Amino acid sequence: MVGAGTVLTPQACGLIAILRGVQPHEVVAIGHVLYDAGFRIIEVPLNSPQPLASIRALRNALPADCLVGAGTVLTPEACADVAAAGGQIIVMPHSDPAVIRTARAAGMACAPGVATLTEAYAALAAGANMLKLFPAEALPPHVLKAWRAVITPPMALVPVGGIVPESIATYAAAGASGFGLGSALYRPGDSAGDVAAKAVAFVTAWQDAYSPAHGAHPNAATGPAA
Repeated sequence: MVGAGTVLTPQACGLIAILRGVQPHEVVAIGHVLYDAGFRIIEVPLNSPQPLASIRALRNALPADCLVGAGTVLTPEACADVAAAGGQIIVMPHSDPAVIRTARAAGMACAPGVATLTEAYAALAAGANMLKLFPAEALPPHVLKAWRAVITPPMALVPVGGIVPESIATYAAAGASGFGLGSALYRPGDSAGDVAAKAVAFVTAWQDAYSPAHGAHPNAATGPAA
């Protein structure tokens, strides 16, 4: 079984690329520049054009150490479609236990969207192995720090929504395990070259925030790897 813990390790980049609106004919070139920059999780939201074709193309093109999956997954039925396309991770804007259980039963990692501790614990009880803090604009670093102090067992906490390179250091200091990156990384119509430049800026910010000199430990708690 695939789990987020297999990628969210202290040695790996914890940035998740969200390619909302990407087209199948361009996704492989964009996937390659993201991988080359250091990204190891790529998400194609299901409200993108032909998302399953893009997921399949990425999975066939990228090395095995890169997780490929779907975002904006709303139903258990969608999990089966993603799995059939080769997807390995399900990312949700909400926290539906039925979707979480279906994703995990299919051997995929699952990152439900949560905005309260009640939602977070319900997601963990359903089997989530990663928590998407969404929208991050409503969950600033001091909130994440408070969550980190009380969530047991330790779990990967990943802010998503409005994250820019300048956001990373303060969230890192609060205990973030990774970040989901949307329009600040990719917008429909961006070329692979456009994405490459933005990817490098994000990876540089990640490396700066999580360097030994800063004392941050991005994934001391990543949750189960199974």
